[in-house]
Amino acid sequence: MAQQVNPTDSIQSLLEAAKTAGEGFPPVDKWNPEHCGVMDLVIKRDGSWWHEGKRITREPLVKLFARILRKDDDGVHYLVTPVEKQAVTVEIAPFIAVRVDHVERDGVPVLIFTTNLGDVVEAGVDRPIRVSTDPNTGEPEPLIRIRGNLDALLTRPVFYELAEMATEKRGHFGVISNNAFFSLGPVE
Repeated sequence: MAQQVNPTDSIQSLLEAAKTAGEGFPPVDKWNPEHCGVMDLVIKRDGSWWHEGKRITREPLVKLFARILRKDDDGVHYLVTPVEKQAVTVEIAPFIAVRVDHVERDGVPVLIFTTNLGDVVEAGVDRPIRVSTDPNTGEPEPLIRIRGNLDALLTRPVFYELAEMATEKRGHFGVISNNAFFSLGPVE
């Protein structure tokens, strides 16, 4: 089991790493520090970030942490610096897709998503849309890949917008973006 980390030291170290990254995203996928514990940080289904049971209300702080967040192949989300890696809890996805825009580029439909933290991505082969079903509620959980292995949960209005523009293909309703078809669910 991973050790607990001193929260004050941990937060300071992570903040420094995020601040020194400049305008772009730091290369967290290339950093391979030792796993040094579990941080009491939870990213809830609604996209809110909580540390030690208190909601983080300062958006710049959330954006700093989001810059050094990654999800490894073990399925665990981590805040990562060049010298440490701490596991955090993510209920569904660390981001929320709050908007979708439909444009055409050279006659090809393109879906552009905006997240609650200001990320803007185009759905396509490298950023797929996928829909799974919550095993407890039976509700759809539509996601889009944002960066690395990090996803955004689509808000209900965004998902409904996709459903309105869906077409049928091979027994599935879905949408097309950048010449890729993404199933929203089977035709029933």
